[in-house]
Amino acid sequence: MIRTTLAVLLVLVTSLAGASETVKEFSGSGNTTTPIFTVRSPWLLDWRLDGDFSQMVALDISLIDARTGRHLGRVLHTKYRGNGVKLFDEGGSYQLRISSTLARWRVKIQQITDEEAKLYTPRREEKRDNML
Repeated sequence: MIRTTLAVLLVLVTSLAGASETVKEFSGSGNTTTPIFTVRSPWLLDWRLDGDFSQMVALDISLIDARTGRHLGRVLHTKYRGNGVKLFDEGGSYQLRISSTLARWRVKIQQITDEEAKLYTPRREEKRDNML
C-alpha cells in the first residue's frame, strides 16, 4: 500500500514539474500596452477573444522588445471571436501592444518546457469569408 501511494505521488510530482507555468495574464476590452514580462524560451501566447457580436470584433497583438521599445512584429490579427496559442522560440523581456474593437480579450503568457514545445502543432488558419 505504501509503495503504491509513493508511486502515485512520484507520478504526480513528475507531471506537475513539466506543466506549463503562467508568467502573466492580461485582460481588457480596449487598447493597451501591457507591462513588461520576462520569459525563457520556449513560451506560449494563449489568447481568447469574446464579444457581443459575431462580426465587427477585431483583435491585433504586436510584440515589443521591452529593452529597446522596438516593434518585433504583429503576432495575431483576427476579426472573429475565438481562441488559440502561438509558440515563441526566443526568450527575453517583452510587452504586448493590444488593439481591440467591440471585444473582450484575455491573454496569458505561459512558460513551457522544450518537451511541451515539441508537441505543439500549428493550426492552419481557416477562411471564414464564405462561412457567414
